[in-house]
Amino acid sequence: MEPGKSKERFETVAERWMLSKAGLKPKTFAGYRSLLDTVVLPRWEDERLVDIDFASIQTWVSSLSGVGGSSRFVDRGLSPSRVIQAHQTLSAVLKYAVKSGLLMRNPADDVELPRRGEAEHVYLNHLQLLQLAEECRQFKSLVLVLGYCGLRFGEAIALRVGDVDLDKGRIRVRRSATHVSGQGYVEGTTKNHSSRTVPVPTVALEPLREQIGKRSVGGLVWPPTGSTKWLTIGALRWVFDPAVKRCVEASPAFPTITPHQLRHTCASLAISAGANVKVLQTLLGHKTATMTLDRYGHLMPDDLDEISKAMDAAAETAAYRLRTGIESNDGEE
Repeated sequence: MEPGKSKERFETVAERWMLSKAGLKPKTFAGYRSLLDTVVLPRWEDERLVDIDFASIQTWVSSLSGVGGSSRFVDRGLSPSRVIQAHQTLSAVLKYAVKSGLLMRNPADDVELPRRGEAEHVYLNHLQLLQLAEECRQFKSLVLVLGYCGLRFGEAIALRVGDVDLDKGRIRVRRSATHVSGQGYVEGTTKNHSSRTVPVPTVALEPLREQIGKRSVGGLVWPPTGSTKWLTIGALRWVFDPAVKRCVEASPAFPTITPHQLRHTCASLAISAGANVKVLQTLLGHKTATMTLDRYGHLMPDDLDEISKAMDAAAETAAYRLRTGIESNDGEE
């Protein structure tokens, strides 16, 4: 046996790794559990760590895109995104094995992965957003807050009345209700475990004031419509999807949009209003400005023409001084 390699079975180490992740957010933990059970363990559970090598992992990763890539969907392959997630899960277990002294290196490193397709972002303009909000009737205020304040759906449905300052036009976002498979909606911290304060434009403020009415400070701004603890995405889409359809029928140029894409709409409208990357990062609750740029940088003005003009002006001044022998006086007459 190669020094530093263990004969322990992969499944044993994977379960210990899962125990080490008990502090993760419920949805993230459930995601790892699902990937292990449906994709990773069916292939690797009985393998000894000593027998897992780069070549076998590469072959497995390449096969996931084909029919039978998952025990859950045996009639079709996995999407590139899901293949990458499966590899990340396998690699995380093996990295845990390295840190535990069971392996000297991670054989999943440098595996060639499929390329993710570019997600298509759909944006509404101001008129389209207002039209959609009117069509959504009882969810008008929610659509406007999603479209103008950039909240994630889970953040919006977890808002309490006490989180909204109607006088200052501010919303304090500090929790989120997220759907977890097998558990329903679970309340926790925001995606990045940090709170933020976002402004509410007047166009959304009055509908929000009407929505809140005389609810108590601890009451949900958008209470559930059924027996669930929180408003579900299904309940919203029951109204939202037909509203979008009516908008499209009235104007074929109207984009077919989902509730999540209202967040992209907020980014687009904020950039059009002059928001810089740091403001946009705060508004959307991104962990880093790099993430904001990666997703919305293409919407931001690049100012290349202005830079070129400024350089030309400076070069012309320098050329004039060179021709005439006039040196800069640093602003002196």
